[in-house]
Amino acid sequence: MKLSFNIEYRTVFGEELTLNVIIDGNSDKVIKYRMSTADGVNWYCEVSKALHDGQTLDYYYAVERGGEEIRHEWTVAMHHLSMNVPDAKHWIIYDHWNDTPDNSYLYSSAYTDCISRHELEQMRQRRGGKVVVLSVRAPQLRAEERLAVSGDIPALGAWDTSKALIMTEHSHNEWVVAVNVDDVEEEEMSLKFFTVSRSKDYETMWENSDNRTIAIPKLAKGDVVAYELGEARFPVPDRRMAGTVIPIFSLRSSSSFGIGDFGDLKKMIDWVSATGQRVLQVLPINDTTISHTWTDSYPYNSISIYALHPQYGDLNDLNELADKKMMAQFEKLREKLNALPQIDYERVNNAKMDYMRLLFEQEGEETLKSEPFKAFFAMNKDWLVPYAAFSHYRDLYGTATFSKWPEHREFTDKERIAMSNPRTKIYADVALWYFIQYHLDRQMRAAHEYARSKQVILKGDIPIGISRDGVEAWVEPRYFNLNGQAGAPPDAFSANGQNWGFPTYNWDTMIADGCQWWVRRFRKMQQYFDAYRIDHVLGFFRIWEIPIDAVYGLLGQFSPSLGMSRDEIESYGLMFQEELFTTPFIADWVVDRIFGENANRVREQYLERTHDDIYRLKEECNTQRKIEALFAGVTDQKELYLRDGLYSLVSDVLFVRDRKDADKFHPRIAVQHDFIYETLYDHDKQAFNRLYNDYYYRRNNQFWYHEAMKKLPRLAEATRMLICAEDLGMVPDCVAWVMQELRILSLEIQSMPKDPHLTFGYLPANPYRSVSTISTHDMPTLRQWWDEDWERTQNYYNNSLWRGGAAPHPLPGWLADDIVRAHLNSPSMLCLISLQDWMSVDEKLRLPDADAERINIPANPRHYWRYRMHMSIEELMKADDFNNKLKMLITQSGRK
Repeated sequence: MKLSFNIEYRTVFGEELTLNVIIDGNSDKVIKYRMSTADGVNWYCEVSKALHDGQTLDYYYAVERGGEEIRHEWTVAMHHLSMNVPDAKHWIIYDHWNDTPDNSYLYSSAYTDCISRHELEQMRQRRGGKVVVLSVRAPQLRAEERLAVSGDIPALGAWDTSKALIMTEHSHNEWVVAVNVDDVEEEEMSLKFFTVSRSKDYETMWENSDNRTIAIPKLAKGDVVAYELGEARFPVPDRRMAGTVIPIFSLRSSSSFGIGDFGDLKKMIDWVSATGQRVLQVLPINDTTISHTWTDSYPYNSISIYALHPQYGDLNDLNELADKKMMAQFEKLREKLNALPQIDYERVNNAKMDYMRLLFEQEGEETLKSEPFKAFFAMNKDWLVPYAAFSHYRDLYGTATFSKWPEHREFTDKERIAMSNPRTKIYADVALWYFIQYHLDRQMRAAHEYARSKQVILKGDIPIGISRDGVEAWVEPRYFNLNGQAGAPPDAFSANGQNWGFPTYNWDTMIADGCQWWVRRFRKMQQYFDAYRIDHVLGFFRIWEIPIDAVYGLLGQFSPSLGMSRDEIESYGLMFQEELFTTPFIADWVVDRIFGENANRVREQYLERTHDDIYRLKEECNTQRKIEALFAGVTDQKELYLRDGLYSLVSDVLFVRDRKDADKFHPRIAVQHDFIYETLYDHDKQAFNRLYNDYYYRRNNQFWYHEAMKKLPRLAEATRMLICAEDLGMVPDCVAWVMQELRILSLEIQSMPKDPHLTFGYLPANPYRSVSTISTHDMPTLRQWWDEDWERTQNYYNNSLWRGGAAPHPLPGWLADDIVRAHLNSPSMLCLISLQDWMSVDEKLRLPDADAERINIPANPRHYWRYRMHMSIEELMKADDFNNKLKMLITQSGRK
């Protein structure tokens, strides 16, 4: 069969177009065809392929210069050709270039597979010697609607809608129909698209445009001409939806085992659906087991970007143990753990692992021989085998720090092969982990499909970092800088910045292979979710990289970033004194001010004089990590205060040296609050502040834009999940540029406005392509925030809620209702509210102690993540007054 492709695209000298045809449905495998042009605008190429009726073809166009691709079409929704015309010999295809549309979110699986779910079908066969195929994208159609076409020729019903052609959705949001033009003598036809509803909920709508006119070329028998037409738009308002945010571990049901699980997730989906919500957002669900202690409760420190956490296994979904006495003991323990107000991480995880080990002994051999398990293993073995090996060696050697293992510090191909072979002993040693992950995967997939059946979007969370004591750092160290630590600069959450301890990424290596590490990660996630939150999206522009010998984040620098030379620094009017500005400034008056009555002790024990009244830290305590080691195990608050004072001495520098270029420097973040800044003359302070503001808010904008565009476009097109980003913190201007270009939803929090001139955001000004929320897991809940800073609350009460008088404390339910209502009324596509903040509107239902609702305190790197909803989901489902109020709030806001 011959295929003639035609597209209009204006190129400049040196550019050429290529046609890229997908092989076997794998978008990573393409056959490239070079196109020809006579005028640099109209491009064409002919392809001969052995195709048969009913076959489909997916493809996209790209622009190259000098053999290098410089841009390509939006590939989330590629061109799709249904070859369902019997006896066709020659297809003549007219396409147009597809950039990322403004409404790209409508092509996400959140819409196409959850909200406006349609069953895809092949184009209906159309026999005849001459056929015209029309395809058009109509993403606004709702679940009950189909697309039809009517026109002025008899084959299109001659404008009689009862004789119009019903089209087929052969690709997400793209509708197609084949028209027989054997008896058409006209050289063109007029047509228009309209909707047909399967129910009485929606009336027929005609597209918002004039009639379309299509040329009917002279066709020989066996010729098919295919026109890809511009999008059909209808008078349908943008959809706005409400949802709930809650970690899975925080769920509670009558059948839970002391922690939320994948079975509870289904129950929570029922509640979300019953209250008129459309989204359920959770925190990361990957395995974080490092030490088997409560410190593993931190969900953003995963040991695998693929493996699910065993704690989420729904034991009710598994077979019972044959040992009835043992089952009774587990049931007794379950009731005890489930009655606790908070999660007992260690007892819960130990109990669940004990159960799974016993179940594996009981039926593991049979499961591993089953066809479903074999299919799971074949699909996931690339990550599953290393994960199982890591988990086995972690427990064998008593540590997840693989550099301390006596053997197996590297994972060899020989081990990988042996662990994949059921006939080897080492396979038997690690098979428990295969068994556990098989059941976890099965349960989470079931929850995902259940959410879709309820038209609920499950939204996941992709952490920016990975554990340095994890599988990926062990088997793929080339992708990471293990001598650095990722974190965040100082913000409202933490005055000293945040040190997450994650290794930073080796982006050069990742970009070199097309960010395949990230692509694989995202594609695994799409098996469980239809939307996701990119944690700390700023990390794709630049990450806050902290030296390995630092505890706090103040000594970090953005990586990558453009460091400053001595000449550049002095061009601002600041005489650069390298030794003074880059080593800790420790003078007698500084020591006295920090340590008070302990000043002399500090001088004698930790400092040595260099000259006059200037000191330096002794060798054994000249880094924060050394100081941390000196005070290990200390619990006395006075001693810990002294330790923190020593930390502050280490970070009392005006500039930090660039990690890669010793002749470049970065102004130390937030140094205006430190002693070395205090020593500067006023005109030097002014010069430094000009330099500081230029560096942090202007200097790197274009550089960071290009850095992000090397990574994020590939990831945005890797799946069809709806992309949302956490874009909080020190946000450079280029972040908004990239998010607008890639159509990524922003995060809007009224108490953290992106406009630095505002104290509180103006909710009606939220962009449509955004997520509006009141608080996140890293923040105090609404009720906590209300009582945290009374002066700030008063400002909000008077100027954002437009109420006079004194703000009431604690937050009454009627006022929480006003705040929730205001957020629901915002233009944001998604308004996602934490369960705690939803409950704040009901004084009878909400938890009496507002402080017990907090999930995380970022300033505390060793926070215990153990919050659990105080009532069961079954009780929540029966809370009719509360649920009816939520439904009313959501309905009145126009969200559905």
